[in-house]
Amino acid sequence: MRLIVGTLAAVGLMIAAPAVAQTQAAIGVGMQITDASGGAVGTVTAVKGDNLLVKTDKHEVLLPKTSFSVSEGKLLFGMTQAQLDAEIEKNLAASSAAIVAGATVKGSAGTQVGTIESVADGKATIALQNGKKIAVPQEGLRGNSDGSVTIGYSSEQLEALVGGNSSPAESSAAAATSNTSGK
Repeated sequence: MRLIVGTLAAVGLMIAAPAVAQTQAAIGVGMQITDASGGAVGTVTAVKGDNLLVKTDKHEVLLPKTSFSVSEGKLLFGMTQAQLDAEIEKNLAASSAAIVAGATVKGSAGTQVGTIESVADGKATIALQNGKKIAVPQEGLRGNSDGSVTIGYSSEQLEALVGGNSSPAESSAAAATSNTSGK
């Protein structure tokens, strides 16, 4: 019995694999995304590996390809545009709420690189583990559900940015010349 079930599962996978490959190949930039009732949700602006960058009327968000089905040259999505926008706004608010003094900052590898010392005027000053400080735009940080914050740099990259600088103002200038987008 186990052999029959295993064989049927293998046959099912062989049949499903070409269908998935065809669906994945059919997804491209510019495709319209609609909800189940045919309402506009957004447009695919980029394909990034197993994810799609989707532009709604208000936001751009990265979503997994597996969230969509191809139908008649369009992508079907399980939420309306209003529902997707509301979910994005909820996540953005939660992310912003995590960017506060005392929050642990993790680097691109997921390891701790420092702690937020202060947040003011759209910038967060991060005290790195080596004692140096760097000021980065808040947009370059992402708050996480565990209360930590992520920046798109490794510890080594941040240390190279601050180099021999010892003041946050000098480090801020270095950070301003670099792309700090951790999103």
